[in-house]
Amino acid sequence: MRSEEPGPFEREVSAGQPASHSGGSANIAVELRRQILGGDYVFGERLPPERALAVHFGAARSTLREALRQLEEIKLVDRRVGSGTYVSYSVDEESDDVAAATSPLELIEVRVAVEPQMIRLAVANAKAHDLEHIDAALSEVEGATDAESFSRADEAFHLGLAECTQNPLMIWLYRHLNDVRGHEQWHGSRDKILTETRIAEYNTQHRKLALAIRNRDAETAVRIISEHLEKARRDLLGAAIE
Repeated sequence: MRSEEPGPFEREVSAGQPASHSGGSANIAVELRRQILGGDYVFGERLPPERALAVHFGAARSTLREALRQLEEIKLVDRRVGSGTYVSYSVDEESDDVAAATSPLELIEVRVAVEPQMIRLAVANAKAHDLEHIDAALSEVEGATDAESFSRADEAFHLGLAECTQNPLMIWLYRHLNDVRGHEQWHGSRDKILTETRIAEYNTQHRKLALAIRNRDAETAVRIISEHLEKARRDLLGAAIE
């Protein structure tokens, strides 16, 4: 539970930014579902009080309660009388076993299948704050000078691309892909592959990709991510036979 950190809407309000969500119960449910599946609220964490959520979404308390009822129906939250609403969704307990059983090349196969379409959605749906986030993530990944720091920054950059899609399932999926990438079995391959030269080459592709997304150029962005993943695949194959 992350009681020491403010929730996403609390950060927004504290920054002086008004909520931009429509106040209908279905729209509120969709936004809260996105936050839960995206990891903004974790298993067992209590959501903000109904009064605060209603103010944030510009909705009546009855509308907010209907949204929470919808989330409870799909097993994302548990509403407890006199206590509040708690997140009941948790990451699949088998995820660590899947990560351990997945080879680097198998992960690349999944990324090749998923990321080009993810990038199309990112180009179509990215908002101004998403593009700012991508620029910040790009600065981080370009500032990385070793395999470990680059790998962490690279995961954050690609997760930021997933967040540009505005699709909670895509964000959830990419968080799981990053869980696989972060498994300890990958450390040896990572350190062998991520030389200073390769890091620079990957970052050249990252910068071109970020620019294509900002320019809403879907075809160029898809071509770049495909080339990026193909290079990663070749580098993995090369490391496997060294």
